[in-house]
Amino acid sequence: MLQIDLWKRIAIWLTCAVGLWLALPNAFYTNVEKHNDALAALELSGGTAEVEADLGLWPEWMPSGLVNLGLDLRGGAHLLAEVRVEDVYAARMQAAWPEIRDALRPERTTVGTIRLQPSAEDEVRVRISQPEGMPRALEIVRGLARPVQTLTGVGANDIEVRAADDLIIVTLSEAEKLATDERTVQQSLEIIRRRIDEVGTREPTIQRQGADRILIQVPGIGSAGELKEIIGTTAQLTFNPVVTRGTDASAAAGIGNKIVPSLDEPGVFYTIEAAPVVTGEELVDAQPAFDQNGRPAVNFRFNTAGARKFGDYTAENIGSPFAIVLDDEVVSAPTIQSHIPGGSGIITGRFSVEESTNLAVLLRAGALPAGLDFLEERTIGPELGQDSIDAGKVATIVAFVAVLVFMGLSYGLFGLFANIALIINIGLIFGLLSLVGATLTLPGIAGIVLTVGMAVDANVLIFERIREELKTSKGPARAIELGYEKALSAILDANITTFITAVILFAMGSGPVRGFAITLGLGILTSVFTAIFVTRLIIVMWFERRRPKTIEV
Repeated sequence: MLQIDLWKRIAIWLTCAVGLWLALPNAFYTNVEKHNDALAALELSGGTAEVEADLGLWPEWMPSGLVNLGLDLRGGAHLLAEVRVEDVYAARMQAAWPEIRDALRPERTTVGTIRLQPSAEDEVRVRISQPEGMPRALEIVRGLARPVQTLTGVGANDIEVRAADDLIIVTLSEAEKLATDERTVQQSLEIIRRRIDEVGTREPTIQRQGADRILIQVPGIGSAGELKEIIGTTAQLTFNPVVTRGTDASAAAGIGNKIVPSLDEPGVFYTIEAAPVVTGEELVDAQPAFDQNGRPAVNFRFNTAGARKFGDYTAENIGSPFAIVLDDEVVSAPTIQSHIPGGSGIITGRFSVEESTNLAVLLRAGALPAGLDFLEERTIGPELGQDSIDAGKVATIVAFVAVLVFMGLSYGLFGLFANIALIINIGLIFGLLSLVGATLTLPGIAGIVLTVGMAVDANVLIFERIREELKTSKGPARAIELGYEKALSAILDANITTFITAVILFAMGSGPVRGFAITLGLGILTSVFTAIFVTRLIIVMWFERRRPKTIEV
């Protein structure tokens, strides 16, 4: 006999209600977008009456998750960036000099005085005054080498050390250069992702292309220039000892020093030690704030290692100026007034609120390890996306109406029940897409259209099976029950194989292929649910109410 337990009925209708509730914001896309933008502005600004009034566009207790539109539908920015991996070589060699100096100092009686010499960007040249101590000097410097970690295990050392008369020449090994290139691109990829995520952009595409290129596609952003401003700044923050302050940019900096301009004082230049005391890599947090005079600033905090180095330096250099350098510009150069043991401080300057907020975002996301060269940049207007959306709507509506008419004409009242389930099915698809934050692309729309056509397959199998059972003179209740039981295995077999294909497409594909796989896979799940549970529940409820002696399918 036809029978569905009460708890199963409640579970089925509750599932449908939750799915349609999650999908509801997509029917009011504009209001929900304004609500989300206003909420983001409220969080950023600390709350204003104007922004709070905008929040009334959409009730806060309602879900606000939308189906993200891809670049081909919403418009946005497309960038192809090349990472300048060679930039890291110079930074590595620059950072190696203090370590080499400190290692050789205890051996001054053997090697003599130690002097840094001008050299190429990817090497360090150190002159010793006693060439007869060169074997001992080479031994010490080679002892600083570390094994290169590769995918296949531990390889060669990271540095190569050789002598030329009274010079010690240190360069990066080829194995270390290859490993550094890989780390640099991966780190750049992750930092770009974090920077874009920090500004709240939904569902960007950020993926590696080739050895040193990164593809960045961000839907909904105004222009490629705006995207470049977000990700193009290296935001290299360092804290360097100040040697002198002056107005001559062409003055001799001296070996181991460099001249950098002041950010907010035109014509002022600082000579600073090239090797920083602490770098932005040791920051663990940065937040926009205000200084004691009410001007925008940025609070920062170091990790344990950075806090120790920062504290030691400030304790030993009270009364000396200390430059805070951002991308080779001195943001500020305060005089150290006292020991700062906590590893936290504040960056002040002539910032606006927006500039201090953006700087905090860049510092939190981390510094790009190397510069980027943008090989390709495109701003894709939303007009193309709107055309695609309109075409997709037409295709979906045509497919939807055709299926509804076919089912109604072929199966009468039972076809109507299947049509109700089909409408619920579409709602469930959009509810799931909103829940998982999936991105809808043009191929994704194709997947939904395909799902509409496939959604009634299971109902067709069930209804045809019911027809066959009715021909064997079984009663209507028994025919409906057997129809569902005997069609179940065929339905599961057909949909499981298609679902496996969708999973493989999602795992192996990228971009448009994954968009198609997501809508196809979710469509299969909702189609099977509505066919096996929803349609059956509707038929059972109808049968219990009418108790027909005969049925026509």
